[in-house]
Amino acid sequence: MDHLADAKQLFLEALALQEKGDLERAEGLYRKALTLAPERPSVMNNLAAVLFSLKKYSEAKLLCERLLAIDPADATALLHLGNCQAQLDLAGEALIAYDKALMIRPDYADALTNRGNALLALKRPEEALASHERALAVIPDHVTALNNRGIALWHLGRREEASASWDHALRIKPDYAEPLFNRGDLRMLSGEYDKAIEDFERLLTIDPEYDNALGNVVHCRMHVCDWSKLARDSAALSARVQDGKRAAAPFTLLATYASPAEQLQCARIWANDKHPPSSNPLWLGDRYQHDRIRIAYMSGEFREHATSYLIAGLLELHDTSRFQIFAISTGVGERGSTGRRIERACEHFMDVSNKPDREVASRLRDHEIDILVNLNGYFGTARTGICAMRAAPVQVNYLGFPGTMGANYMDYIIADRHVIPEDQRKHFSEQVVYLPDTYQANDSKRKVSPLTPSRAEVGLPDHGFVFCCFNNNHKILPDMFDIWMRLLSKIENSVLWLLQDNVAVSKNLRREAQARSVAPERLIFAPRVKMEDHLARHRLADLFLDTLPHNAHTTASDALWTGLPVLTIMGNSFAGRVAGSLLYAVGLPELITNTREDYEALALKLAIDDGLLADVKARLARNRATYPLFNTDRYRKHIESAYVTMWERYQRGEPPESFAVPALF
Repeated sequence: MDHLADAKQLFLEALALQEKGDLERAEGLYRKALTLAPERPSVMNNLAAVLFSLKKYSEAKLLCERLLAIDPADATALLHLGNCQAQLDLAGEALIAYDKALMIRPDYADALTNRGNALLALKRPEEALASHERALAVIPDHVTALNNRGIALWHLGRREEASASWDHALRIKPDYAEPLFNRGDLRMLSGEYDKAIEDFERLLTIDPEYDNALGNVVHCRMHVCDWSKLARDSAALSARVQDGKRAAAPFTLLATYASPAEQLQCARIWANDKHPPSSNPLWLGDRYQHDRIRIAYMSGEFREHATSYLIAGLLELHDTSRFQIFAISTGVGERGSTGRRIERACEHFMDVSNKPDREVASRLRDHEIDILVNLNGYFGTARTGICAMRAAPVQVNYLGFPGTMGANYMDYIIADRHVIPEDQRKHFSEQVVYLPDTYQANDSKRKVSPLTPSRAEVGLPDHGFVFCCFNNNHKILPDMFDIWMRLLSKIENSVLWLLQDNVAVSKNLRREAQARSVAPERLIFAPRVKMEDHLARHRLADLFLDTLPHNAHTTASDALWTGLPVLTIMGNSFAGRVAGSLLYAVGLPELITNTREDYEALALKLAIDDGLLADVKARLARNRATYPLFNTDRYRKHIESAYVTMWERYQRGEPPESFAVPALF
């Protein structure tokens, strides 16, 4: 009897700690209580909940199974079991557990809304929404169900209704962090950066350590070029990453001055948190035997998108006598002419946008894909979970994300000696494959509109030197902007032509120009237009000024393809060394500088020396047809050689290893 009394006291103390959020101490006391009362359902259920909160999902799952062996009708244990299974990428099994709980308690609101989450993971959003609605019919103010309903609505493309659901949850519980983060995330992805900043800042006052909220604030401010708190927040971001905290998505760090070591740390944190290696991998070491090497390119961007503009020509030229090419499309929406071109180029095109990760991974396993090429990495419509399930023997990080994924299931990264120098390999979890010219594919068939608009039609003055930078706005940082403003001050009648992705960016940058004694109207902003027309308007510019620490990538190739010289600085990370790689590949290394001082001096020299700039443009025009950058077939042979080497190592049972592809002459 004393044991039971002691167990009850320990249970009550643990419960108090659990409610305060002191989970580690609560776990210890629950375990002690369990030794005194080994089969008490209340202790076991609460311990399972604590283990779940501590992300000890496998251990919590075993505890739930032990409890259900004692009492199969314990609805709470079934709920906890389903929650653990969902976190272990077992959404189908989780759904079964929730349905069993609901057979016992049909009005179990928590089981209903978590069932909805499992259905969403299974790519069944309509059913997910219905399950959340059932939960809200039981408890109309169930804030978790309101939050989850918002997520389901977002997946259904019903964004205004999603936001309204989160608004409702926040009216009931103003300090509820999850809907605040979700609403900010939706606004960020919708380009409503100012509103997103408000949400994330409010969230940080509620919970200064909330996962990735600080990174999202930095990312949003960079998109509108609000630099008022950039130095402070960037320093805080770096410190949190160094401390191993979940501070930002890896893509956010690429445009900050985070070191390569910090980028690797951030990627590892993200991979371990969001996409840990599956405990039930699909490929278990067998070696496939095919007449042709099976390569699957996976992307959510097989549409009018930078990645597709680069890779379409390569996909069309693959040697189909040696390679069987699959395209795995994870994105939704209209493909456009570029997406349809890719679909025609590949022997197999699989739209898996509405399929859950495990089903997609199983299909790739069933097709015995030899090499899975992840074109997203941590950018865009990424489906990293498919790679985490080890869908193929060889998995490659390529093109879409210029950095490491920090995941041990990604075997290789495609690079070149410029973007990843030998001494930087230590900052990549993948083995590095060095292509001989440049890592970036290019399409020699890209169309440029034959009609060049007039200066007046695009808002440029009739006369004067046109500096331009069509990089995404978030890549523009104050130190580079300072240089640009000094150039405008020194070159009479010159203007700076920039891309405008949102209204706030033009207002903020013009204000920054004014603060540097440059007339705001000397900044001209270009709206987004059809790609052929965008390429054509490059002809009106005189010099493309690159950004640092995140260079021009596809935008640099756009400029060079149209005959516009690109001036860059070599940075210290992959993302900051791409334009240099492209300039080497097109035979213009003199446009690569190593310091800001040299960059500024060369920009000034090119702007005032008509003969020098004309010579550069003439050589670019000649080199475009003769140098490797736009020689798609040469590039195709090099990357196919890389695939063959990867495949041969795997066939011999050898682990992935860095190697260099020899140049073809």
